[in-house]
Amino acid sequence: MKIKAIHHVAIICSDYEASKKFYVEVLGCSIIKETFRSERNSYKLDLQVGNSSAMIELFSFPHPPERVNNPEACGLRHIAFAVDDIEASVAYLKSQQVEVEGIRLDEITERRFTFFRDPDNLPLEIYEI
Repeated sequence: MKIKAIHHVAIICSDYEASKKFYVEVLGCSIIKETFRSERNSYKLDLQVGNSSAMIELFSFPHPPERVNNPEACGLRHIAFAVDDIEASVAYLKSQQVEVEGIRLDEITERRFTFFRDPDNLPLEIYEI
């Protein structure tokens, strides 16, 4: 098997409208398709990430269990988005009332990065390339 790329990341949110607004209006993801699945009483929103082929699938369910919020717990740790200018990206996020941690330096790659969170407290990273 030869993997070509990451196709999508799936996220279950607790407040569909708040998460849709965050990923579309704040992060700038483009809506590919929005589907209401009446048999599940839930939405599935396909979002394009930047100009890449990578997607985020945003799901809503009536009463999802809360996320384990320990960033060092086994499983998905965070999602990282590549940016050209981390300082401009941080300034933009802050202008949208998104709390952003301080900019750090990756000791291995010597690239700058920082973290922020989505409406469900999912850790997201911006990584300067």
